[in-house]
Amino acid sequence: MNAQQLKNSILQMAVSGKLVPQDPNDEPASVLLKRIRAKKEALIKAGKIKREKNPSYIFRGSDNTPYEKIGNNAPVSIADEIPFDIPDSWEWCRISSISAVVTKGTTPRGGNVAYLDTGIGFLRAENVAGLDKLNKMSLNYIDETTHNEFLKRSILEPNDILITIAGTLGRTALVRKDDLPLNANQAISIIRLVNAVDMDLLYVIYTLNSPVIQKFLTTQKKITAIPNLTLEIISECLVPVPPLAEQHRIVKKIKEIMPCFEKYAVTEIHLDSLNTQFPNQLKKSILQQAVQGKLVPQDLNDEPASVLLERIHAEKERLITEGKIKRDKNESVIYKRDNSHYEKINGIERCIDDEIPFDIPDSWEWVRLFSFGQFSSGKTPSMADLKNWNGTIPWVSAKDMKNPVIMDSEMHITAFAAKSMQLYPKGTLLLVARSGILRRKLPLCVLGVNSTINQDIKAFQLYDSDLSEWLYYALEAYEPMILHDLVKSVTTVESLRFDEFSKMLIPLPSLNE
Repeated sequence: MNAQQLKNSILQMAVSGKLVPQDPNDEPASVLLKRIRAKKEALIKAGKIKREKNPSYIFRGSDNTPYEKIGNNAPVSIADEIPFDIPDSWEWCRISSISAVVTKGTTPRGGNVAYLDTGIGFLRAENVAGLDKLNKMSLNYIDETTHNEFLKRSILEPNDILITIAGTLGRTALVRKDDLPLNANQAISIIRLVNAVDMDLLYVIYTLNSPVIQKFLTTQKKITAIPNLTLEIISECLVPVPPLAEQHRIVKKIKEIMPCFEKYAVTEIHLDSLNTQFPNQLKKSILQQAVQGKLVPQDLNDEPASVLLERIHAEKERLITEGKIKRDKNESVIYKRDNSHYEKINGIERCIDDEIPFDIPDSWEWVRLFSFGQFSSGKTPSMADLKNWNGTIPWVSAKDMKNPVIMDSEMHITAFAAKSMQLYPKGTLLLVARSGILRRKLPLCVLGVNSTINQDIKAFQLYDSDLSEWLYYALEAYEPMILHDLVKSVTTVESLRFDEFSKMLIPLPSLNE
C-alpha cells in the first residue's frame, strides 16, 4: 500500500464510521442537522442569505432507508444514490444543506488583473494545497479597491472551505483568521457553513477528501477545454454527518495518525528514489567490478594480456606497412617496473603512477584508448540532393544509438552518396562526440551491420574487433568520469574533449577473461 492509498484508506474509514467507536450518549446527527436547518432559516429571514430554490431534506423512512424531499415535491427514495453504509446515529445530507453559501471566486474586468508585489492576497487554484493547507509561496496580490469593490462577492472569511473547480479538481483548503485578508479567483469554490461551531470544519474537509467523495466530484465534472466542477455538483454532493462529538473524535484521531502518515510518505519517496536509482547503481557497480578484475576469477592458464597486446601491435604494424593507416606520431607503450607504471612516447620515458585510477590484476595491462584502433568521423550528404537519400545503406545518427547493437538506422543513403563516405564494418564501436545528450549520457554502441555515420559520431575501428564488447563495457564503466571531466559546452551543444578522451587509460585483461 503506497502513501496515497494509506491516506485514502484512513479517510474512508473515518467517513464510514469505522475509525473511532460510536458513543450512544452522543447527540444523534439528526438533531444536529435539525439545529443547522433552524439557524439557516433564521439567516434567511434576517436577509443575510438567500433561500435555495429547491432545498433538500434527507431523512430515514419507516423502512430505515434514506428518502429526500426537494422543495415542495413528495419525498423519494435515494437508496441507490447512497455510496456506502454509515452507523445508525449518522445521517446523510447535501453540502447545500449545511452551507449558508456555495459560491466561487471572481476575476475582474474580463480577466485583466493588475497584480501587485504586496497588498491583498489573491488566491489561484495552485494556492489551494490540499486537505486544510493554503500555499502562499506563489501568492498574487491585488489592491484594496479591487478587493472591496470589483471582487466584493469573493472576499474570504474565516472558516471558509475552498475547493479547486478548474484544472486540477477537488483540492481543498481551510481559510483561517490569520490568513486574511484574502480573495479568490474563479477556479476556486467557496463553501461557507451555516455555523462553523455546528460542524467540525476539519471533519468536512476530510470528508471532501475521502476517495468516494473525491470520485463523485471528479467524475461528475463538466467536460470543457479545461475540466471543471460546477457549483451545482458541489452543492448536490452527498456527505455523511456523524454526531458533532464523534466528528471531534474523528478529527482528533486523524491528527494523531497524520504524522505517521507523513513519515510513511517521506519513507515511500525515499524508497521510490532508491528503487529508481538501484538498477543504474547496480549496473555501475558491476561494471566497476568488471574493469578492476573483481567480477570473475583470474585463470593462471589464460594467455596474459601482454601477449594480446603484442598481437594488437603486430596488426597495427601490418596496416601501416600496407599503407592502410599512418604511424602515430606519439605511439604509447606502457609497462611496469619496480612496482611502478611507466610510459614511453617517442623514446621518452615517464612515470604515470599518478594517472593510474585503480589497481588491476598482474596479468592485465594498461593501454591508452587510441592504441586499440583508429578514430574517424562521418558526414552528412547534401539533404537537397535527392540522389543521396532513401536508399538502402544505413546512415547512423545520435538518435539511432538507443541500443547496445545497431541493426538499422532511421535514415538511409543511396549507393551514390556512399561513394563519397566511409562504410564502417560490423563490429565497429560508435560513440556520440557532439550532442546535447552528453549532458547526461555517453551514447555508445557496436555496429551490427555495415553502416555510414554522421559528423557528430566517432567510429572506432579496432585492430582486434574481438575487443569491441570489452571496450564498450569499459567505456560504460568510465561514463561518470567522462561526463564530469571530458565534456565541454560549445555555445548550446555539448561535445567530447576528444584529444583527452582518446588518451584515457583502459585496463586490458586476457581475451578469455
